Amino acid sequence: MSLGKVIRKYRKIRNLTQEEMASRLGVSAPAVNKWENENSYPDITLLAPIARLLDISLDTLLCFREELTKEEVNEILQEADRRLKEEAFDETFRWARKKLEQYPNCEPLILNLAIFLDAYRIAHEVPGQEQYDEYLCSLYTRLLDSREEAVRVRAADGLFGFYRRKKQCEKAEKYLEYFSVQNPERKRKQAEIYAETNRVQEAYKAYEELLFSDYQRVSMELRGMYLLSLRNDDRERARWLLVKQEEMARCFEMGKYQEVSNRIELATLEKDTDSVIAVMQEMLSCVERLWDYRNAHLYEHMEFKEISEEFVAETKENLLKCFRDEETYGFLKNDRRWQELVKP
Repeated sequence: MSLGKVIRKYRKIRNLTQEEMASRLGVSAPAVNKWENENSYPDITLLAPIARLLDISLDTLLCFREELTKEEVNEILQEADRRLKEEAFDETFRWARKKLEQYPNCEPLILNLAIFLDAYRIAHEVPGQEQYDEYLCSLYTRLLDSREEAVRVRAADGLFGFYRRKKQCEKAEKYLEYFSVQNPERKRKQAEIYAETNRVQEAYKAYEELLFSDYQRVSMELRGMYLLSLRNDDRERARWLLVKQEEMARCFEMGKYQEVSNRIELATLEKDTDSVIAVMQEMLSCVERLWDYRNAHLYEHMEFKEISEEFVAETKENLLKCFRDEETYGFLKNDRRWQELVKP
């Protein structure tokens, strides 16, 4: 928003006419009209009186702290895109710099224009693109002090990408500090740095830890969808989701127990005796393989705690106790297979 538009906006908020504002400032009404229509600017000595009259700060009057709406930011980005289709990159770059000089503290605009121009010059192999390095990096660097975590992370990501492309891995790596430890992107990018600096074992380990974590996350999401299907009495979709869970457990090398154990709930709900008994038998027969992922080729660089024989035995006994629960499995009490399976 320009100075003239700011004056008009806050004059109306204060319910002042141009004549009233002019009278209080000791200028003519046409002068105020010219300010608002951007045909001229107030004398520098009038800036403080104007701010006091409109009950705003000088920063607000001069747009130093102005925030554009998402729609306004998108309009500027669309204009940049249109310009790049019609003119040379350098011309659009100069236009963008002037825009950012108009809105020096609008972080969404700074961030999105920096990312847009940075990506365009790389994707289109703009000649002499190195001449834009310093300015674009300065935009990212400014945003590292943002109060918004999302802005800081995206700015750090821009700098990480810049230095990684330059093969300056040590500089790139330091920007990972801006990513939360819980953010998987931090570990993925760290793995990339490990790989590029020949720290092969560390790279494998980081990728494997990401995979292992991804399995846990996706497994819970599929479980949530499965429960939602049951709540909506969509048994067909529930069965389909169980197949997906089994396929995922196999793909991620989580072991036979993880592949089969999800079947028992739906089989029990449907009181499918043969299926329930079959799943119980499979689960008990491979309970020792519950931790097969520890020896999976996919996770060979990860370190896992040792599992004692006592813990395995305790786990199996707890599973049997569960299968003996008559409230859940009472419909099996006359089945000899179940009786043999759960006997003490």
